[in-house]
Amino acid sequence: MISTCKVRLAVPGNIRIIWGVLTVLLILVPFFISCSRNSDLQADTKQKINAICGYDPVAYFTESKPVPGVKDFFYVWNNAKWNFSSKENLELFKENPEKYAPKYNGYCAFALSRNDFVDADPEAWTIVNDKLYLTFNPEIKNAWLQDKRNYIAQADKNWHLRIDK
Repeated sequence: MISTCKVRLAVPGNIRIIWGVLTVLLILVPFFISCSRNSDLQADTKQKINAICGYDPVAYFTESKPVPGVKDFFYVWNNAKWNFSSKENLELFKENPEKYAPKYNGYCAFALSRNDFVDADPEAWTIVNDKLYLTFNPEIKNAWLQDKRNYIAQADKNWHLRIDK
């Protein structure tokens, strides 16, 4: 017959208290860290991100060129702050943001056609079928323009695969 026995160590009361506090801290600290990452404060910070580097998305359509927005005319939409060069452009955007916002949340259309997320340069832009597309730089824009129809089709497919997850 095998005998089992439990050995109890004599631990002073202070060490048990310290051990208990450390155990509780090890459990609670990660919890508080994860809560702070997902807090409303973090969401408010996200809303302060300037979409397309602060350029006016409506100006691409109305002035046929990139125009920096001003801080007095802005609108928070889609977790980003959109700046405008005029009150009129701000109002146009408010009426129909999907019409003026760049495709793919402003990521480079060429990179997305290759299933990659790359920030875009607001100065490297094109409007195709009433949609604003941004690319990484003017050289990439020129390459993208060579076969834009196929690049758009592939980027649309990749975009939906990524956002539908």
